[in-house]
Order: sequence, then structure tokens, then C-alpha cells
Amino acid sequence: MTLTLPMKLPTSVVGSHGLPGWVWLAREAMEQGRLGALDVRELMEDATQAALLDQERAGVDVVTTGEMGRVRFIIGFYDRITGIRALPAPRQLGQPLWDTNTPFEVTDTIAAPAGLGIVEEFTLARRLTQKPIKATVPGPYTLLVPLKLGNGYRDKDTLLADLVAIVNAECRALVAAGASFIQIDEPHHGMYAGSVHDVTRGINRAVDGVNAKIAVHVCFGNLYGRPFSAVRDYRNVFPTLGDLKASQIVLEFANRGMEDAARWKDFPKDKELGAGVIDVKAFKAETAADVAERIRALLQYIPAERLWLNPDCGFWETPRWVVKHKLAALCEGAALVRKELGGA
Repeated sequence: MTLTLPMKLPTSVVGSHGLPGWVWLAREAMEQGRLGALDVRELMEDATQAALLDQERAGVDVVTTGEMGRVRFIIGFYDRITGIRALPAPRQLGQPLWDTNTPFEVTDTIAAPAGLGIVEEFTLARRLTQKPIKATVPGPYTLLVPLKLGNGYRDKDTLLADLVAIVNAECRALVAAGASFIQIDEPHHGMYAGSVHDVTRGINRAVDGVNAKIAVHVCFGNLYGRPFSAVRDYRNVFPTLGDLKASQIVLEFANRGMEDAARWKDFPKDKELGAGVIDVKAFKAETAADVAERIRALLQYIPAERLWLNPDCGFWETPRWVVKHKLAALCEGAALVRKELGGA
């Protein structure tokens, strides 16, 4: 589908939507084996429809599927990857956090014979809405994070190469299914501090031959509503952004503040910036005026024609009722600034 968007300041979301309460209950029933295949299919359709309706009613220009069937961003994908086995979490007591994630040991050559399931997710959403859709795909570096080298591989470069192939196959299959806009999620790169980290190696190969608009999302994590690191600065990834084979870079600003917006005056001129102007880690919803103020700060350094607006990250850790208020603020704040700029 051809993207039909406002001439200035289009709005989108990063990926996940807040789960309805009944989905949480249904997941418990699934874990207990109380749902059959048709029950699960109906659940996913209803949940996806709810996510799409919330985005549409708020006025989001480019929606996503809401990722309603995913588990903790990427963990569910490992059920589809062969050649690995789950290991016990290193910590199970106390508050869940980054060190309570499930790690996996690589035991054989990894593959995803039936894909990662994102094509099915996209196809369902495409049937349920007439709005432009952005498909969201985990990047190879992010998929690499919980994998521990075992008998199958001796080095991470070889393992990364096979993950690149899995991501590339998923992206190509999405294009074949009708996707024209694909976002690669690589929050892992935002978690490095200090030296410059090359985000292009692997990502460019993962999107090679993919005939779609490509965005790359880099943030500082949102597991259990928290960033991964106290040091959150993009200076370690900015020097490599120009080499990315992507037309849009999606970054977080709202939770970190607008202090370093001036750095983006040197943003690659051939790329759009998808700027996070909604704080997904804050419980309180922004107002339209809050969002408009953040947009104006960014417009000092980024032309309106190259600026997209979105939340900092996905909403999977945010209650759905709060998500709806935040989406409304996003779209209303964008409309305020569009009016000031004299654009439709």
C-alpha cells in the first residue's frame, strides 16, 4: 500500500501496544493448556483489532500490528528458532529485571524453518485496517543478546551471520506479503556507552535486497519499564548512522529530555528522524501542549519535512488506558505544530 501521509510531521508508533486486560487472562489460560488453536487465532485477531482501533481513533498516520502475540519483545521468537535450548534464568528472586531474562544455549545450527511469525502478524493486521502499516522486525544484534555459545558455534560472528539470514528472509517474506515499510528494532546499540559502536554491520546485510522503506529503531531499552543503562547518549552510534541502508532512524528523546537535540543538526541529510516525543516509561500521560513543546525543540535542528513523530519505544510495558491518552497527546500535539507551520 502506498503511504498517504501529512506533508509535515507524520505520526507513527514504534511497535507494541498496551495489552488489554483480557489478553493477560487469556495468556494465563494458554499456559494452562485451556485454549485450542482456533481459540488462540480468535484471541490474536480480536487483540490486533483492538490495537489497530486504538491507534486509528487517536489519529496515528502509520499504525503497527500492536505485536499482540509477542512475549517480552523478543523472547517468543526463540520458540520458532531451532538449534537452541532454554537455560534457567540467572536470577529468579525479587523484582524482575534485565538479569531475570531467559537465556538460551546454542546447541546446533540455528534456523527459523517457518519464519518468525511476523508475516502472519502483518497479514492479519493488513486485513483489519485500511491505514498504512509499518511492520516491525527484531534486528540480528538484538536476537543475539540472550544466546550463549555452545556446541553449535565457536564464535559470535558466525552466529550473527545466521541470525542476519533469518531476519533477511523475514523481511523479504514481508515484502512478498505486501509490506512497504519495515522497521528493524535494534535497541541493543543504544545500550553501549563510550566508544563508537558500528550499527551498520549486520543491519545492512539483514535488509539487503528488501524492496521497502526501511527504518532502524535504536533506544536504551524498556524491559519492565526501565532503561538498560544509566548512561543514555547517542554519541556512540551517531557517527555510523549515515552508513545505514535505511531512510529513517527512530530514536528516543522524551524520557531523556531534549538537551542534546542540537546534535541532530548534523543528522544525515538523506534520512528522516523518527523522534520519540512520548515517554513510554512515565505513567502519567503527556498533554498535547507537552508534545508540541518537544516537537518545537526538535524543529530547531531537523526540518519538518524530515521529522516523524512517535513514542520513545513500544507500549508493551504501559497499561492500555494510559496508552490511549498518550496516543491522543501525540496526534493532537503534532496537529498543533502542523497548524503553526501552515501545513495540512
